Amino acid sequence: MRIDYGDHELFDGRGGAVDDIPDAVLAALAGPVAAALPLLVARTPAAPAVELGRLRAAVDGLAWPVRPGSGSHAAPGGLRSRGRRGPGGSPVLDALGALEELLVQRLLGALELTVAELDLTAAPDLTGFLGEPFTGGYSVVSMGRKSEAVTGAATLERIRPGALPLVAALAGRLATHPHIAAVLEVDPGATDEAGIAAAHGAARLALGVATAAAVLHRVGIGAWATEPPTVLGAGIGTAVLLLRAAPVPDGYGAAVLARARAEYRLPNRSGGSALVSEHRFALTEGTDVPRADFTGNGLVAVVPGGAVIRTGVETGHVGFTLVVLDGPPPDVETIWEEVVEVSWRATGSGAAVPGPHERAPDPRRCTPPWPGDYRLRVHALGRDEPDDRGSEHYQLMVWQAPAAPEIVHARTDRLGHRLRGEPEPVRPERPEAVYRWLRDSSIGEAATVTVAIGTAVADVVAAFGADPARPESARALVDDLSRRRSIDPWVAVLDLGGAVLAVEYNGWQGSTAPVLIRASAGGRAASMYWNVNAVTRLSFAEHGELLLAVEPSGDLGAPPALAAALGDLDFADRHRDRRRMGLVAVQGFTGHGITAEHLARIAAADVAFRIVPDLPALHPDRRPRADHPLGPGIDVLTGLPEPRLRDLAWWAAAEAARYAGLGADPDVAASLAARALTPDAVRRARRSQLDDGEHRTFWLALHQATNPDPVTAVLATVHAARYVAGPHAADLIAGARARIA
Repeated sequence: MRIDYGDHELFDGRGGAVDDIPDAVLAALAGPVAAALPLLVARTPAAPAVELGRLRAAVDGLAWPVRPGSGSHAAPGGLRSRGRRGPGGSPVLDALGALEELLVQRLLGALELTVAELDLTAAPDLTGFLGEPFTGGYSVVSMGRKSEAVTGAATLERIRPGALPLVAALAGRLATHPHIAAVLEVDPGATDEAGIAAAHGAARLALGVATAAAVLHRVGIGAWATEPPTVLGAGIGTAVLLLRAAPVPDGYGAAVLARARAEYRLPNRSGGSALVSEHRFALTEGTDVPRADFTGNGLVAVVPGGAVIRTGVETGHVGFTLVVLDGPPPDVETIWEEVVEVSWRATGSGAAVPGPHERAPDPRRCTPPWPGDYRLRVHALGRDEPDDRGSEHYQLMVWQAPAAPEIVHARTDRLGHRLRGEPEPVRPERPEAVYRWLRDSSIGEAATVTVAIGTAVADVVAAFGADPARPESARALVDDLSRRRSIDPWVAVLDLGGAVLAVEYNGWQGSTAPVLIRASAGGRAASMYWNVNAVTRLSFAEHGELLLAVEPSGDLGAPPALAAALGDLDFADRHRDRRRMGLVAVQGFTGHGITAEHLARIAAADVAFRIVPDLPALHPDRRPRADHPLGPGIDVLTGLPEPRLRDLAWWAAAEAARYAGLGADPDVAASLAARALTPDAVRRARRSQLDDGEHRTFWLALHQATNPDPVTAVLATVHAARYVAGPHAADLIAGARARIA
C-alpha cells in the first residue's frame, strides 16, 4: 500500500512513490525501534510533548488553550516546499518548518545525547529502498540562524533524496505494528488534558526519532547523517506528520472540556475586532455565520449554537466587547442606540465571535463551557455611519438564565427602523461628524492642532519657541529628522484670516501651558493633542491665562467661560471619538477649526519652523523615593529652613557646573551668582533639549535649582547633578549628605 499522510504523498529519490515495504522488513525493524521507544519517551520534556500532542486537536478544534497563531521558520536554502508535493518535495521538511523555532530547539537540547545512546545496530539495511546517493561536492546556504535540526534535515533532503520520505513511510507503517501500537497507546490512568497530550506527543515523537535513527545510520553518505541534529530533524518532522494524521486519544475531548470548565471564571470581560461579511457577524459555537432574518427586531437573530448580529458596515471589522456575567445585569446602559435581549441554547462548547486573524476562538473570549439556556443582550452604536470607520461598536452581554421572550430595550437608529419596516427617525448628526476625514489623514494617529485668534502668524510661531525669520522646507526638515532618528519638535502654520492654525505632526508643544499662554496674549488659543497610545489633552487659554488643560474624559470640570465651546460634547461616552470632540471644542472656543483642505494647503506650502522647546515645568514633588541617592537624608530636608535648602540646591548646581567643566562659563557663572537662569542661560538650556544640544543634564540641574519648592529643588538638583558628576557621583552625594547633617 502507498503511505499517505492526508494530502502529503511521499516520494523516493527516484521520482516515484515509496513502494510497499515487505512485512518481513517491518518485522525486523519493529523490534529495535520498539526497544528504543521507552528511553526516548522518558527523556522528552513534558512541555514540548504537550505542544506536539495537541497538533491534531488544534486541527479538530479541541486544543486548549487555542492560540490564534503560531510562528514558524522555513527550512534553509529555499528547501521548504509549499502546495501539492511532487517528486523531490518534502512533507517531512515542511512539517518540521511549521513548528516554532523554540520548540525544535528544546527538543534538540533534550534528546541530543539520548540519540547517541540508541542501539539500532540490529535494524535491517534499508538503503535498497533509496536511489543512488548524491556524488560530488555540495554546499548549503542558510538564511538567518536556523536550528541545527532544521539545517541537518534540509541538507539530508538535498544530498540523499528519498531518505526523509522513507523515514516517514516506515514510521507510518510501524505505528500499526503490534509491537509498537501498544506502546503508542495513552495510559488509561492519564485523565487530564495536558497529561493525555504529553503522552500522545511523546510516544509518536519517539517513534519518529527511533525510525529516523534506524534508517539514517546506513544511508551511504557521510557520518554527519547519523549525527543527533540530523536524526532529530528527520524524526521531529516525521512525528508532526504522524500526529497530524493520528486521531486524538480516547477521552481527550472530555479532558479538554473538563479543563475548560475548571479554568473558566465569571465574570469574564473581553473584546476585540469582529469579522463582518454581508452586514453580519456572529456569536457562535461554530465557525459559519448563517444568513438570518432581522425584520423582527432589526438587530439580532437567534440561530442554532448562537446568534447573528446585523451591522451597518457591509464588509470589514467592527469593535465589540463580550461580557459574561454570573447573573443578569442590574440595568440597561443608555448610551447605546439599539439594545435587544434574546435567549439561546448552548451545547457547552463555548460560543465566540470569530476575529479577523484567529484560526480558532480564544477560550478567554468564549461564553461558558456549560450547556443550557442563556440570555444575550446585544448593544449597538454607530450603525448609521458605515462610512465612518471605527465608529461602529457592539457590546454582547451573556448570562445563564431560563428561556424567555425577546425584549427590546432601545430602538433609535435609522438602520433598525428600516429593517423593521418602520419610518426612519430624524436624528441630528453629532457635531464631531465633520471630522470624519481625520482618521485617514496625515495627522490621524498623532498630532497637536492649535488655533489662536487675536494674533499674527509670526507671533504664533514665536509663541511655539520657533524663529519666524527662519522658515524651512517641511519635507527637507522631516527627511533630516528621519535620517538622524530625531524627535526634535517643529510646527507648520496657516493664516486662516482672523485666526492662525498651527499643526504639529506627532508633536505636543501646543498642548503645553507656556505656548498657549503666549499664543493667547492678544485673544484666545486652544489646542487638542493625541497620540498612538490614546493619550489626549485638551487645552484652552485666554488673554495670557490658562483656563483648562485636561485629559478629556468624563467631567472636565471646565469653568463657565468654556460652556459654549463644550456644548453637547460628552467626553464620558467612551464610544465617541475624543480627538474629534476635542477639535469641535477648539473650534467652538476660537471660532475656527481645521479641515482637510487646510492640511492640503499646509502640505502644498511646504513651510515649517523648528521649535526650541520650553524647559520642563517645575512643580513641588516631595514624594519619597527609595532609590534617591540621598537615602535617609530626605526625611531631614523637610525640617530644614528654606535659606539652608536653597544653599544646598545651588551648591549642587555649582558642583554640577564644576564636574561639567562649565564653572567659568559666563552664562553659568552669572546664573549661579543670581540664583536664577539669565536670559542667555535660558536660551542655552532650552536648546540643550534638542538632539544636538550640549550639556543637557547640567542645564536641567541648573533649572531644577530654581524650583519654587525648596525641598523639591534640593531633591531634583542633586538627582540631576549626580549624572553630571559621572564617576564622581559618590563624592557629590557624600558632600550633600554632609551638608544636610
